Amino acid sequence: MKKILAAILSAAMVGSLVSCGSTKSSSNDAGKGKKTIGIAMPAQELERWNSDGEYLKNKFESAGYNVELKFSNNDAVKQNNDIVGMIDDGVDLLLIAAVEADTLSATLDSAVEKNIPVVAYDRLIRDSSAITYYVSYDNFEVGRLQGEFIRDALDLDNTAGPYNIEIVAGDSGDYNADRFFKGEMDVLEEYIESGKLVVPSGLKTFELVATPGWTSDNAKANMTKILNTYYSDGKQLDAVVCANDSTALGVIQALDESYKGSNTPVITGQDGDIANLKNIVDGTQAMTVYKNVENEVSTAYEVCKMILDGDIPTGALVQSFPFEARYDSESYNNGVKYVQSYLLVPAVITDTNLQLLVNTGQYKWDSSEKYLESAK
Repeated sequence: MKKILAAILSAAMVGSLVSCGSTKSSSNDAGKGKKTIGIAMPAQELERWNSDGEYLKNKFESAGYNVELKFSNNDAVKQNNDIVGMIDDGVDLLLIAAVEADTLSATLDSAVEKNIPVVAYDRLIRDSSAITYYVSYDNFEVGRLQGEFIRDALDLDNTAGPYNIEIVAGDSGDYNADRFFKGEMDVLEEYIESGKLVVPSGLKTFELVATPGWTSDNAKANMTKILNTYYSDGKQLDAVVCANDSTALGVIQALDESYKGSNTPVITGQDGDIANLKNIVDGTQAMTVYKNVENEVSTAYEVCKMILDGDIPTGALVQSFPFEARYDSESYNNGVKYVQSYLLVPAVITDTNLQLLVNTGQYKWDSSEKYLESAK
């Protein structure tokens, strides 16, 4: 792959202040011709979104843009208000990772009226004509990777079974959570229908297995209830397909406290959170699907920069990336339009290839060289 030909503006770095879940570049630049990007992230308390927000802020500020960054505490009402504030502030572009995919359309009508382009980041925003581009990982593929891992770990194609499995999805208001679930079921459904995989709880639909807010506490509570109801006699649980690392963390806590079986179930995850990588080393989580934040940030930066410069991003842009990605204008319909999408390719991480994470520069081995910690 070719190297990114990213243009770096020569404007001086600006200071920042942080208050009430928001970060703003110094505001004395309005007369200096700098453009401002408004970035809305779901929640600062989740490792994933905190990293994305800070990476994005640093990327745009280092290129000379003003940045207004807001974290919405996983509150859709707060995020709407945050975005209204940024529109009123006159930002030149909005980059949004939505708390809930279908609650922003009315708010974004105001952006259209003011000719503010909107790019959806990581989560596709539903029912809005304002969305110009979508930057994310291939989330259906994330789910497929999790499903394939379960299939191979249990050797479903070569053993008789049956095996007991439970499903833990993400928040029902998150478009990506549905995509993950569909990817998982694209692999696993045939085994469930044949009886080789059995779901003792009977919870098989997305709505029934969704985890409010993606939180570890909610995942733990849901799994504890399942264990106490369906596995209290020592019935073996063979696998739990968890949509991400925060839900996997809650499931592992529930298993530790309430599971009476003697085996360690196969647990999937996603994001590469530090606590979960420790669990992978310790054997309580089998894998995580890793999505390199810096690559997603770089893609969003290139798309947004072209828009701010008055250019039109096309499929040719992916040829400049030093990582695998594809352009897709036909698959992601948000209910109003097909949104032009830049989709990155995720990777499976297990205890055998943790060095790949170190190679990204975002992780390092701790002093014992057993566990990973953040390199930032």
